[in-house]
Amino acid sequence: MEIDDVYLKPAQPTLFDVGASSSGMLELFPGIWHLAEMLISPDVHHRRMAVIRLYETRAVRLMPLVSYLLATRIIESDLDVRVQVIAALGDVLISDEQGRPAPEAVRHCLTSYMSQIRTRQIYSLLQVLPDRPDLEQSVARLLNSCPYAGNHLADILSSRKVPLNIRRHAARMIGLVGYLDSIPALERLLARLESRQHGQQLMAFAPVEQSDEIDLIPDIRRALAFLHSP
Repeated sequence: MEIDDVYLKPAQPTLFDVGASSSGMLELFPGIWHLAEMLISPDVHHRRMAVIRLYETRAVRLMPLVSYLLATRIIESDLDVRVQVIAALGDVLISDEQGRPAPEAVRHCLTSYMSQIRTRQIYSLLQVLPDRPDLEQSVARLLNSCPYAGNHLADILSSRKVPLNIRRHAARMIGLVGYLDSIPALERLLARLESRQHGQQLMAFAPVEQSDEIDLIPDIRRALAFLHSP
């Protein structure tokens, strides 16, 4: 499986670039600042409406500052709002309905921010996937901009403190994006879990916990198969 292309070529920052790329209604510009302020409102309804309107007006595709502000909200506490944020940001990294990419300055601003994310942001991205697997491609596009994400995903996958469904999606993202530097961590974890599974099989009389982490074995094997594939 391949994720959609992500544009990483640097560009001089510009406010709008409406040549061969996505364009919108520039007359909406004055209202954008009010929506940007609503993004940090303590009222979750205001934050939700801000994300919806910034997406509908195409401001997130046209303005580097708006794409940056929205990217800072991937740690949004309300999961419904976070879902909307991730969907909007994921769309920035693919062509619009007319086949045009977002302006290069917007794509560069977004990918530059995402290249610096760490465990907290990555965990927040993974949290939406159990209920919204349809966002897997959007999350993969965003993670593809972060060269360090493989290490953080491997840490999440290996942590027994993390819910099993989140760890499963961490394994999927490692394979889907193609973090080759995660192979040693995956192989170590797989060896540990397979050894544990073998021990349980030898002691069939022992009770097995319902959420045993050996359930991760198929996901880790699939991730490694992706990583080792040509």
